[in-house]
Amino acid sequence: MNNIFKGLGVALITPFCADGSVDFAALQSLIDYQIEGGVDFLCVLGTTAETPCLTSQERMAVKDAAIDAVNGRVPVLLGMGGNNTAALVQEIKAFDFRGVDGILSVVPYYNKPSQEGMCLHFKSVAEAASDVPVVLYNVPGRTGVNMLADTTLKLAREVDNIVAVKEASGNVEQIVSIAHNAPEGFGVLSGDDSLTCGLVAEGACGVISVVGNAVPRTFAEMVHCALEGDSAEAREIDGALKELYRLAFADGNPAGIKALLAHKALCRNVLRLPLVAASAPVAEALKAFAGVD
Repeated sequence: MNNIFKGLGVALITPFCADGSVDFAALQSLIDYQIEGGVDFLCVLGTTAETPCLTSQERMAVKDAAIDAVNGRVPVLLGMGGNNTAALVQEIKAFDFRGVDGILSVVPYYNKPSQEGMCLHFKSVAEAASDVPVVLYNVPGRTGVNMLADTTLKLAREVDNIVAVKEASGNVEQIVSIAHNAPEGFGVLSGDDSLTCGLVAEGACGVISVVGNAVPRTFAEMVHCALEGDSAEAREIDGALKELYRLAFADGNPAGIKALLAHKALCRNVLRLPLVAASAPVAEALKAFAGVD
């Protein structure tokens, strides 16, 4: 399979009502805002969605609502990961993938598998998913272990439906090595907004973004300029967003981006414990980007 997840992908937040329930009306509006802003695909139920704090029923309801809202306008990448391989395989085999164009599967967290363990885990996931494209997700800051470039490349070469990796290791040398040595059709997606411009110049095919939730049009322009070789324009836009990158993650994700979305009246500034809203100074500083699309 070739990778269809290219350009600007946005890791959608899950908006909540004042009482903490899922705000499905805001989810619909946010998805429309993303697509009208020029995003290339949407990632549903990823880290930014506070997925660990959703019940299984809520996760299915959010997935269904997002698919209905997207209505085929852009590809949908669905977060499906876990640290119990057998349970995850069983879930994937029983899953209804209608409206889902691929799955984003994170390196198993907490139990800290070896490179061989990761490789066998993802081969099992890919086999269970069968003809559904799989995007690997390497984020050692959350999982406690780094999937090395050799492991990613081995999976890319040996498993047909593993089509890309979201690389959020922050290790530029490692990410560039994957991009330079990946087989044809395999994509490298930046997992860090602030590194995207430089990584695209080194062969990455796009990003799964957090800040794109609030500034899809501007961030899409930066990504598309970089992909089209207009590096000067891409760098100029990237430079103008540097402070947004910092603020969005100053109090953790998605605290910063939800504060900005609240300033833009796209959702309430409500998170679920153990996550809490951004601090007052950070939220106030984010107002400077409320007028940016």
